[in-house]
Amino acid sequence: MKSLVIVESPTKTKTIKKYLPKGYVVDSSMGHIRDLPSSAKEIPAKYKKESWSNLGINVDDRFDPLYVIPSSKKKVVTKLKKLLKDADELILATDEDREGEAISWHLMEILKPKVPVKRMAFREITKEAVMNALENTRDIDMNLVHAQETRRILDRLAGYTVSPLLWKKISPGLSAGRVQSVAVEFLVERERERMKFKSATYYDLKAQLHKEGDDYKFDADLTHLNEKRLASGKDFDENTGKLKKPESVVLLDEDKASVLVDDLKEAKWSVINVDVKTQKRNPAPPFITSTLQQEANRKFGFSARDTMSVAQKLYEKGFITYMRTDSTRLSGQAISAARDAVTDEYGEDYLFERVRNYSKKGKGAQEAHEAIRPSGSRFVKPGKAGLSGREFKLYDLIWKRTIATQMAEAELEFTNVTIRATNNGTDADFRAGGKKIIFPGYFRAYVEGSDDPEAALENQENFLPAMSEGDGTGLDDLNFVSHETKPPARYTEATLVKELEKRGVGRPSTYASIISTIQDRGYAKSEGKTLIPTFTAFAVSSLLEKHFPDLVDSQFTSDLEDKLDAVAEGKQDPVKYLEDYYNGENGLKAKVDTQEDKIDPQEARLLDLPLDGLEGIKVAVGRFGPYISKGEDDDKINASIPEQYNPSDLTAEFIEEIIKTEKEGDTPIGKDPETDEPIFLLTGRYGPYVQRGEVTEDNKKPKRVSLLKGMEPSDVDLDLALKLLELPRKLGEHPEDGKVVKAGVGRYGPYVVHDGKFKSIPKSDNVLDIELDRAVELLAQKKKSRRGSNEIQDLGKHPDTDKPIKVMTGRYGPYIKHGKKNISLPDGESPEDFTLAKAMDLIKEKG
Repeated sequence: MKSLVIVESPTKTKTIKKYLPKGYVVDSSMGHIRDLPSSAKEIPAKYKKESWSNLGINVDDRFDPLYVIPSSKKKVVTKLKKLLKDADELILATDEDREGEAISWHLMEILKPKVPVKRMAFREITKEAVMNALENTRDIDMNLVHAQETRRILDRLAGYTVSPLLWKKISPGLSAGRVQSVAVEFLVERERERMKFKSATYYDLKAQLHKEGDDYKFDADLTHLNEKRLASGKDFDENTGKLKKPESVVLLDEDKASVLVDDLKEAKWSVINVDVKTQKRNPAPPFITSTLQQEANRKFGFSARDTMSVAQKLYEKGFITYMRTDSTRLSGQAISAARDAVTDEYGEDYLFERVRNYSKKGKGAQEAHEAIRPSGSRFVKPGKAGLSGREFKLYDLIWKRTIATQMAEAELEFTNVTIRATNNGTDADFRAGGKKIIFPGYFRAYVEGSDDPEAALENQENFLPAMSEGDGTGLDDLNFVSHETKPPARYTEATLVKELEKRGVGRPSTYASIISTIQDRGYAKSEGKTLIPTFTAFAVSSLLEKHFPDLVDSQFTSDLEDKLDAVAEGKQDPVKYLEDYYNGENGLKAKVDTQEDKIDPQEARLLDLPLDGLEGIKVAVGRFGPYISKGEDDDKINASIPEQYNPSDLTAEFIEEIIKTEKEGDTPIGKDPETDEPIFLLTGRYGPYVQRGEVTEDNKKPKRVSLLKGMEPSDVDLDLALKLLELPRKLGEHPEDGKVVKAGVGRYGPYVVHDGKFKSIPKSDNVLDIELDRAVELLAQKKKSRRGSNEIQDLGKHPDTDKPIKVMTGRYGPYIKHGKKNISLPDGESPEDFTLAKAMDLIKEKG
């Protein structure tokens, strides 16, 4: 008997093949084999005249979707049909979630098998799990299929109905989305809060003390003055910068703090209270999709998309269970494996006295599903898994978090000591805090990261000497410290995922694509770990808030998710659900038709920014990006806002400076002494720049050079402008071959170049005055790639392929580069001592 098994990916194909007996042919559908049309050319001719064809959904007849096979999948379908002809049964082994169930259903619809069909589902790719799934096949769960299909239709209706409106009213290429628009709204709301924020300054005192008779020094902070609490950041109003209840706290300014320091240096210091408490801490639950994304972002800086991509590979290679799950449940097999791993790694003392279960699950989670954990009945240790780079990091994280769930509690001792300084009728209370780990417990394996980058990890101890009430303390140092209140932190990918999950918007399996989409569409940009909304995001959110509030209402979107979950459980009719959402008096289509004529494009492009001092000034988004407008008719001035600036960077003073630069742009700052052409200082969408000459009638552009990083328009005089316009400038001839060496500024900053070889100029040098000798020295340095890789040694060319082989070190450790392929060095190998023969063996081994 011959069985055809279809999975989604080639990697999964390779892994599952190892466990199936002879007679089983395994192949991949390469994901979905059909979908709604992605463009007009994919719509079959017989449907093109239908009023709903552009949607790909028959909104007049039960929301029947129009599915097509993309051209990229036609070969896959042909291949699968051919394999099916020789098969006695078809086994569909796609992932066990809504998406996987839908892929299996689509395969059935396209392949139309005449042989028996079985649905085989497993949540980890191990021999035990695969064989168990093979013995316990089932039918396709049509409720899950309907839930996935309804979500797909819903997202298409939202996107394709509202997006064209944004194209007309704001700018072509924009998009709206059922979940995407709410995520953008979160970013914009937070940025508005930051823009309205008024900072405040306050002072406190920090003392360095020692217990009398003990040399150990410790720090203490002033908390009360004459038994009245000292003001801290939480006491200030974010919108005014003033104290909320000034009568209830003491506010120190710099003068008062300085006087108090002098006064307390003569004070008597002694302990007035010692409070010691012990606490036990339990480990965090095992990972679900959202918490894995958050933790990988905090600890490694992985984007949500990166995390899911790496986790997918780990799952398909058989290292972890399925990575799309809302359930924190661990199976009996997993708990047993985790407890064995704890005993093996740390000993019996670190094993929790009883099995620790986690039953909390998110909306729509299925109790049969498990948390993300290492696969199998015995977990492979990270160091023995043969993984490297990101795959090793993520597997190590999952392994540690999983075994930590079965480890003993961590026991901590916290000590708070209040020390009073008394002088001239002033009582100043300082507090010193100590922390001691009595028993580390699960800290040995895993400490959860924090969304606050400044927060200390829980396993950091803070030692205090043993003190009792009445003990004297000596003052070693005393200073005042200024603080400034900070605006609410921008969202990171981790905190945005957390907020979406908290409010029930979308589902964890969709967060990676949502966050990628809002960046790809130009609604947000990433700086470090933070996500910053753009001017376009402000315009789109404002339009939706005013005319389609449901689209940016997190509660409305969460309620839709609940109904989708009800579809998956067979409790909600999907057609009625879509009918209520799209058709009818209050449906989306009616709202768009009603509101379209009410939206003035000129008004829609204007941004309502919470800034002071903008009388007579408008900020808007246009075809070429954001700009500032001031005045009317002949006196009107439009000035581009350079791309590197964010909405929160705008202040009245900054806007006036941009307008001033634009106004003075018609007036040259001088003339080039050699060509007699005028030199201008101008500002464009990419920032301020200098220009030699004017645009001619045939639209020939004159030479332009952007100001260097750190330069301000006010710094630029004629002499500096002329130096900038010399770039790229000739430094001389290279002493080795006589070819020209130049210095210039490009996409990645200042550089020197010789014979096509570029080298970045470090910050310690200046591109405007760097000389030939220094350029030659820089060019001689080994090149470091933009990915952060360094060449360690060049082994020469491979005798068979004639491709160069180099030993490199990069972000994830040492590797060899053979042509365009990178292969990690085996553990324990020294990159400096690696030989050509070893490299050839490694290349052969890796195929």
